[in-house]
Amino acid sequence: MGLTLTEKILKNHIVDGEFVKGKEIGIRIDQTLTQDATGTMAYLEFEAMGVPRVRTERSVAYIDHNTLQSGFENADDHRFIGSVAKKHGIYFSRPGNGICHQVHLERFGIPGKTLIGSDSHTPTGGGIGMIAIGAGGLDVAVAMGGGAYYITYPKVVKVELKGKLSPWVAAKDVILEVLRIMSVKGGVGKVIEYCGEGVKTLSVPERATITNMGAELGATTSIFPSDEITLEFLKAQGREEVWTELKADDDAEYDEHIVIDLSTLKPLAACPHSPDNVKPISELAGQKIDQVCIGSCTNSSFVDMMKVAHILKGKTVNPDVSLAIAPGSKQVLNMIAQNGALSDMIDAGARILESACGPCIGMGQSPNSKGISLRTFNRNFEGRSGTKDGQIYLVSPEVAAVSALTGVFTDPTEALGEMPEFKLPEKFVINDNMVSAPVDEKDMDSVEILRGPNIKPFPQTSPLDESIDCQVSLKVGDNITTDHIMPAGAKILPLRSNIPAISQHCFTVCDEAFPNRAKNMGKSIIVGGSNYGQGSSREHAALAPLYLGIKAVLVKSFARIHRANLINAGILPLTFVNENDYDKISQGDEISISDVRKAIEEGKTELEVVNTTTGAKIPVLCELTGRTKDIILAGGLLDYTREQLNK
Repeated sequence: MGLTLTEKILKNHIVDGEFVKGKEIGIRIDQTLTQDATGTMAYLEFEAMGVPRVRTERSVAYIDHNTLQSGFENADDHRFIGSVAKKHGIYFSRPGNGICHQVHLERFGIPGKTLIGSDSHTPTGGGIGMIAIGAGGLDVAVAMGGGAYYITYPKVVKVELKGKLSPWVAAKDVILEVLRIMSVKGGVGKVIEYCGEGVKTLSVPERATITNMGAELGATTSIFPSDEITLEFLKAQGREEVWTELKADDDAEYDEHIVIDLSTLKPLAACPHSPDNVKPISELAGQKIDQVCIGSCTNSSFVDMMKVAHILKGKTVNPDVSLAIAPGSKQVLNMIAQNGALSDMIDAGARILESACGPCIGMGQSPNSKGISLRTFNRNFEGRSGTKDGQIYLVSPEVAAVSALTGVFTDPTEALGEMPEFKLPEKFVINDNMVSAPVDEKDMDSVEILRGPNIKPFPQTSPLDESIDCQVSLKVGDNITTDHIMPAGAKILPLRSNIPAISQHCFTVCDEAFPNRAKNMGKSIIVGGSNYGQGSSREHAALAPLYLGIKAVLVKSFARIHRANLINAGILPLTFVNENDYDKISQGDEISISDVRKAIEEGKTELEVVNTTTGAKIPVLCELTGRTKDIILAGGLLDYTREQLNK
């Protein structure tokens, strides 16, 4: 039996565990990336481990999230990250160089390598043939120190692409169709592997759009083969020497098989407030819109920008619409400035933003009250835009640009004429002067780490208690995202390096009284529904609850990254054996889990939660492997790693 591409790369990198589906494996990590919203904490954790120099082939620290400097906090964090990078062997992509995933694809991604990043959209690298996985900052810190990254050996889903996209239908429509088919929970525990004749019709940036938004499936990652199209892209980036041909064996066996005929796809939109709430643009056509935002790590490539410029050229944005455009990297911005496309956008009335994440994370450009905003981004969770009642739709650049002109939802296949051929350039403009290299190892001691007053240490952790007796401080429903748990936005993101301060915003989207209530309880647990913790990889959604005294989270099911982050923080992840038992616990109830430490030490996977308020006895699962069991017992990954290093 042959191997899938996913299995080939994982098998080549496995350092611990069995090569068996459903078992935990540790893989060697070749590259890491961080961004500034998660990076400060990741580097504080790296420092706490006491490893003097990164042990990866390439680690890069990007500044792309907190670029709105309305106070000292963001600037201080950037200065701290830059000094840590310089000292410890990390390349530093300065503010203005671009969005981490776009730049990494252009300048650092290598087919066949493994990459983890402290951002959930790290799977963008799958567009170039990498196993690229979003992770918590502490997992990234451990990988930088030479440790393995642990995942459950995944199932592999074959998405077979046939045919070719019709004019004005986009790669964004491909991933929206996959989301329509699989849902935001359908990819949990799986890698999505794209195959078939249709793959050859997609450029690397188009493939990266698809793998980027595969994060919304809940998938471990997504990947395309590395072929002559990949070589063409790397050659244009002046990096052809890193190319390797990679593909699945002809007789590879997959766990699931989905077929998509690209020629039958029509322009689609993800409607509020979930990326899998997908409808054809034709069903929405004619509805008035208020705002259009084009950019993000999903759709800000050179060709995306050229298509937008072509649609806007010689026309004017509708007077009732605000259009903002953010090219994804300095390379893209520089090239559209040189060829005149940027001028076409400006002439049409677009507001040009810096090459950064910006509106995607609520960092500016929040829509008006109840405003309908068409965005080429990857997430449309409620309140993520910065406007609580904003109505956010996720669309392709083609839909976004033509709708900005008409002022209503518009199908580009109906409104636009013949589509010209949009080709990648034979050679990109290459200028890496905004990437600073670290000093040589012999000069490390000469570098001072620069810390501002907003940078606070990692929260206090402690070994798992013998028993857990406390109240339920919060009960929430299904599909709680990390945006619910730990909101982003211009006011909150600057506090990412200050857990005591940012914890005051924890769960305030759901219950403004939660932070004070949890802190006053001293210790408590949270109860939730299914797919708890979906969305961003932000480990702050675990660290803030840790600071507030959360000892356990009991839910119907977890999203992968968030469950890992809870374990890393030393918070016990529990799931109901019977989902109906969710109704047997209310906020404020007293809960008891007796002899929990002993049970976990003995490897028991089923525990009993007693609701001492009502007398209900509830069986729950606590499925921990040998390693994650030891992490929980130690009080978290940082304590566990210190123990291992001391050994």
